[in-house]
Amino acid sequence: MVHGRHGHDESEGNTFLGKELKYFSQAGFDLDRIHIKRNAPIASLYEDAILNEGAVISSSGALINFSGKKTGRSPKDKRIVYEETSKDDVWWGPVNIKMDEHTFEINRERAIDYLNTRENVYVFDGFAGWDPKYRIKVRVIASRAYHALFMHNMLIRPTAEELENFGEPDFIIYNAGQFPANRFTTGMTSTTSVEVNFKRMEMVILGTEYAGEMKKGIFSVMHYLQPVKFGQLSLHSSANQAKGDNGDVTLFFGLSGTGKTTLSADPNRLLIGDDEHVWSDTGVFNIEGGCYAKTINLSAEKEPEIFNAIRFGSILENVVYNPADRAPDYDDVSITENTRCAYPIEYIPNAKIPCIADRQPSNIIMLTCDAFGVLPPVSRLTPEQAQYHFVAGYTSKTPGTEDGIVEPSPTFSTCYGQPFIVLHPGRYAKMLAERMEKNKVDCWLINTGWTGGKFGTGKRCPLKYTRAIVDAIHNGSLAKAEFENFPIFNLAIPKAIEGVPSEILDPVKVWPSKDAFNAEVNKLGGMFQKAFSKYEAGLSKEVLLSGPQL
Repeated sequence: MVHGRHGHDESEGNTFLGKELKYFSQAGFDLDRIHIKRNAPIASLYEDAILNEGAVISSSGALINFSGKKTGRSPKDKRIVYEETSKDDVWWGPVNIKMDEHTFEINRERAIDYLNTRENVYVFDGFAGWDPKYRIKVRVIASRAYHALFMHNMLIRPTAEELENFGEPDFIIYNAGQFPANRFTTGMTSTTSVEVNFKRMEMVILGTEYAGEMKKGIFSVMHYLQPVKFGQLSLHSSANQAKGDNGDVTLFFGLSGTGKTTLSADPNRLLIGDDEHVWSDTGVFNIEGGCYAKTINLSAEKEPEIFNAIRFGSILENVVYNPADRAPDYDDVSITENTRCAYPIEYIPNAKIPCIADRQPSNIIMLTCDAFGVLPPVSRLTPEQAQYHFVAGYTSKTPGTEDGIVEPSPTFSTCYGQPFIVLHPGRYAKMLAERMEKNKVDCWLINTGWTGGKFGTGKRCPLKYTRAIVDAIHNGSLAKAEFENFPIFNLAIPKAIEGVPSEILDPVKVWPSKDAFNAEVNKLGGMFQKAFSKYEAGLSKEVLLSGPQL
């Protein structure tokens, strides 16, 4: 027990064993200067963040932190080290930009030198991946308490016994994000640098304090290790499971704003996870131990689970608050529109802990928000079409109100998560198709976007209809429905679904003008073909022919 005012410092000293301290001194840490806090209690991280980093406690008990200049990821500053063990597997190009090994060493040294100037260095040891067969041990070394607490929430937290027997980590993050990269170092494009080295299994962060870089760094590593080392498929998806003994499992793919988080949070089903999963030989497991939810316009009415998860232990990021009562203002986007909350997954009442399903998925739902208003609310995909749409990764951004753009703009993000893809998209798509085929999985394309016209003339498909469609998938009735062909895209669309007006199921029936509709379908089909051309090299002829035929 600790008594007295200063007692807490002694009780939370360097809790490492001799061999682990040896690792730190070999890595260049000055153990006489710095105080290492390993897997510190939440309360202690709160105290340090408030004392040293300008954090404040919100009215609900969450810790409000500010990430400084960078309030989102910096994809242009992400690098993968070009080295012999991984160079033939990596899909080089604008997503995975090369960095040489020597430059990595320089930046790693710079990060450790900076961490050595800090009084406190925070270490969090945890796991990525809920399946013990495929999980990796991750060590995060950071200069901010906020970053340690963020990764405490986002990784899988070890038990006291697991921590004691943690041993050598499989992957290490050196986060010196408060300190800039040197712009005169070869290959640096700015003062921000986020780089991953698959040979050393290390990541270095300089010049950005946005915590999401660490989360997505782990995701990139899993996107490499799972297929290459373990032969398993890593996916940017959410997943849920029916209640009861070994209920059916659904995977949801979809980019930002398509409804992935909203639709997978279903009161009748258990949430396996909201963002990153692995589809393995034995089932589906979450990579993470927490959720990183957008909080823009959050309300207790619209999203009660997320709203109520914002309590002691959760981190609010770049959220404006009212100083009079410390209540967060989720509608205020003056710092950034990308306001976030990171909380442990067990803060969600119907989360399935451990976050793993020991059975193969029954359904895959690909979500898109089509602001051109031409894709049907739901269609059934063949395995080849599933590969095509997975590689295309289509959604659209609605025009902003202020800048005079009246046209929606298409977004094609391959594998529904282009910034995190490490191998050629065709490799993930092929694994997806093989797993679908082997386990007889049904795949559905759901459009949560516009109906009866494009953005500006039509309206967004009501959420209650989309939920009715998802319910029909889960209760098995949609698979038994009668289907007809939707031309150009050649999709199978159902004639009737309980709780959904049948005329909206075929988009052309609710457009005021058939000619306008046909023009729009052809236009979107052309966009698909243009976007898809850059992936053709790694895909089979059957897949290439599964897209829109103009």
